[in-house]
Order: sequence, then structure tokens, then C-alpha cells
Amino acid sequence: MPAMTLAQSLLGFALVAAVMTVTPGLDTVLVLRQALRDRRSVAFATGAGISVGVLLWGMAAAAGLAALFVASEVAFTVLRLTGVGYLVWLAWGYFRAAFTGTPGLDLDDPGPVRTGVWEGFVRGLLTNLLNPKIAVFYLTVLPIFLPVGVPPVLGGVALAGVHAGLGLAWFVLVILGARAAGRLLRQRRWARVVDGAAGTALAGFAIALGLSKA
Repeated sequence: MPAMTLAQSLLGFALVAAVMTVTPGLDTVLVLRQALRDRRSVAFATGAGISVGVLLWGMAAAAGLAALFVASEVAFTVLRLTGVGYLVWLAWGYFRAAFTGTPGLDLDDPGPVRTGVWEGFVRGLLTNLLNPKIAVFYLTVLPIFLPVGVPPVLGGVALAGVHAGLGLAWFVLVILGARAAGRLLRQRRWARVVDGAAGTALAGFAIALGLSKA
């Protein structure tokens, strides 16, 4: 396969990353839930945390660190089980909110929030970093698009930056769409539906991750 220029690498990887970004998955579910049940600042912080995680995985893959998690069965299993545990913990919190009927926030009220901006950022970051499937994706796909003549780590950061940028753009659309539906979904009954659906989705992702192999 002929070596690609920087422009060709960025464009080719952008097409792959765009498909991955808009495909319904864990990241979208997490941001959507935060957008429906907390303020936009928290949802944006969650999306930012996910994007930082993408950048870190891109750097790790370009530097060869991600290969350790895929090549080492023990490392991959530890990361996978940690990710499963974290998703189960998140799902349990959402189920608990659904069963107790915790009302949604008034998104226009500047008062205290249930989830802080920093907590939202960390939640997004950990969700991404503890997902070994991201490591597999970057290890297998990113090297194909590394441009010739560019240091691997720098090239990995550039490609991951494209992915992170596309992700942020997608999250903006998701958050604004949720904002439009926010008045209805702030009602207690619909808030319970949102939490229950988010908990079910995360539990499903946890099961799928738990059954996955390197």
C-alpha cells in the first residue's frame, strides 16, 4: 500500500472516524443522558472528557503502548473487567434514579446541580479510557493512516485530534437536540424513562464488554 501524505491520512481517517462517531454507542448514550438529566455544561464536560480519552488512546497507539493491552491477555482482561465494573456502577446509579423517581433538573435554573462539571468530565474520560475496544480500534486502524515523514506520536495525536473534533461536533448536535426535548423530559415520569433507558443501555454495553475477547 503506497504511503499516504498528511492530507490523505487525515481525510481517510476522518471518514472512518465519522462512521464510528455517529454509530450509536456508549459515548453517545452517556452524553445524551447527561444532556437530558443535567445542564448543558455537564453534558459538554462529559463530551470533552470522552474526547480527551480519544486523544490519549491515539497517543498510546502511536507510541505502541496500546499494543501491550492487546498482546497481553492479563492486561487486556484487567482493563476489560475494570471497564465492566465501571459501567455496571454507572448503570446501577441510573437504575436507582429511575426507581426512586428523582425529578429532572430545571435546565434554566442557575441553582445547584446534581452532577458537577468536573464530575461529568471525569465520567466521560474514564468511560473512554476503560474501554479496551477503543485500544483495539486505534491499534488496528490508526497505523494504517499514519502519514509518511511524520513522527508516529505526532501523527497519532493529529489523527486522534480529528476523531476528537468529530466527536465534539456530534456531541453538540446531541446536546442541542436533547435541549429541544428537555421541557417534556424534565417531567418526573419521563425522567424515570430516560434514566431507565440509559441504565439498560449501559448494562448492555457492560455485558457485551464482559463477553468480549482481545
